Amino acid sequence: MKNFIKLSLILILISTFAYSQETGFIFTMKKEIPCTSVKNQSATNTCWCFSGISVFESELIRMGKKPFDLSVMYIVRHTYEKKAENYARMHGSASFSGGGEYGDLLTGSKEVGLMPEVTYPGLNYGETKHNHMEMDAALKGYMDAVIKSPKLTTAWLAGIKGILDAYLGKIPENFTYEGKSYTPVSFMKGIGINPEDYVVLTSFTHHPFYKQCVLEIPDNWAAGNFYNIPLDEFIQIIDNALNNGFSVGWASDMSDKGFSMKQGVAIIPEKNWNEMNEEETAKAFNGPHPEKVITQELRQKEFDNYTTTDDHGMHIIGLATDQAGNTFYKVKNSWGVVGKYEGFIYVSKAYIMLRTTNCMVNKNAIPAAIAKKMGII
Repeated sequence: MKNFIKLSLILILISTFAYSQETGFIFTMKKEIPCTSVKNQSATNTCWCFSGISVFESELIRMGKKPFDLSVMYIVRHTYEKKAENYARMHGSASFSGGGEYGDLLTGSKEVGLMPEVTYPGLNYGETKHNHMEMDAALKGYMDAVIKSPKLTTAWLAGIKGILDAYLGKIPENFTYEGKSYTPVSFMKGIGINPEDYVVLTSFTHHPFYKQCVLEIPDNWAAGNFYNIPLDEFIQIIDNALNNGFSVGWASDMSDKGFSMKQGVAIIPEKNWNEMNEEETAKAFNGPHPEKVITQELRQKEFDNYTTTDDHGMHIIGLATDQAGNTFYKVKNSWGVVGKYEGFIYVSKAYIMLRTTNCMVNKNAIPAAIAKKMGII
């Protein structure tokens, strides 16, 4: 009788697992960081700022403040000016687009502070959703005309500011928010955000570990520094942050076939996508399957051969497990309330380890032993 009961239980477990593989993933949250509502970057390349600002908003909640809706476009506008200056100084031999990195947010907020969204929404062109296609073309065309000049005049920077004013709006020197008068810098200090508290991390073998490096990705136009951390400690920092109430800005490759906003998951199957037959490909998102073992060497190879590219910035806000006990990370996207989880996606640990290009985290979220190796304590 005991053997019969054991056999029955085993059969039930097997059938339950098989059923779950055919009906999709079932996630159980282990740790979730409060965040603000899902936003929509729409037709812009400003994910780096949407996700970074979202981290700041979660940080304010962590600090016991009320939820804030901070302006993304205020920092974006300032960064466009800095990119234009860099593009001119480099005679056009530099990236000039809407893309950027978390260092741009940290540098920008250090230089010009922050604003609430209501004060600077950046929608000065008759639209209710962000659309920078026309503005980006105008800015690039203007700058390409400027750098053709044998000698720059003193007017070209004012021209760039004029285009930005026309599309995003003029920046107020002072503004009133909830009955108090602020400058952008005093507002940032007043709400309690200090950009110096945050660092940007990466993990590649072509730079020394525990040192700062300039990561060679096109959107790192400002040659910003990233702390280079071994992969096992890199993932340890992310886990430690989440388990201690800190969220993480996440820059990654989302062009991988395993990234599906529609299905609500991002995975790295054990078998390469181009080696799968139609049936295997169709079942990949049906539930837990073995994933590829990710090593530092594989991560480096995929970056070096352009398989991993720096495509998109998002916001890691939680830890979860699927029905097979595998670790996933809950991620807030900036594509609006879309997909199976209405703007969120669950990303496997293998995907994080392989496809992350860099991340932004509060220095206090880094384990002390690692922070000491980095020289930040």
